Amino acid sequence: MNITGTLKVKKEEQKISETFKKREFVLTDTTSSKYPQYISFQLAQNNCELLDSFQTGEEMRVHFNVRGREWQSPAGEIKYFNTLEVWKIEKVNESENANDTGFENQSFPASLPEQESDLPF
Repeated sequence: MNITGTLKVKKEEQKISETFKKREFVLTDTTSSKYPQYISFQLAQNNCELLDSFQTGEEMRVHFNVRGREWQSPAGEIKYFNTLEVWKIEKVNESENANDTGFENQSFPASLPEQESDLPF
């Protein structure tokens, strides 16, 4: 998935453990509704560096995956959490020169090879 917006908050990298680090930022999206939406994203591990070249107020396109997990409290209550995990960030003025999907300049086979599937349809 991807979204375009303006960088509102740029946080410092956090070292969570000896083997895990993350960095969070907030993007303001003004394109999808009448009111601005403030969307929190997370970068993990080596991707934390992707944000280094961006400044607050700069327009960017963020490519991300939605991650979800289940957590059970000590009292036995189950809660669910979502994370928008970023894997690529582009400056909008650079990415405007390329096609939005990037598929137009790629060639695809006319048909895909038959594969066995366990899907019921």
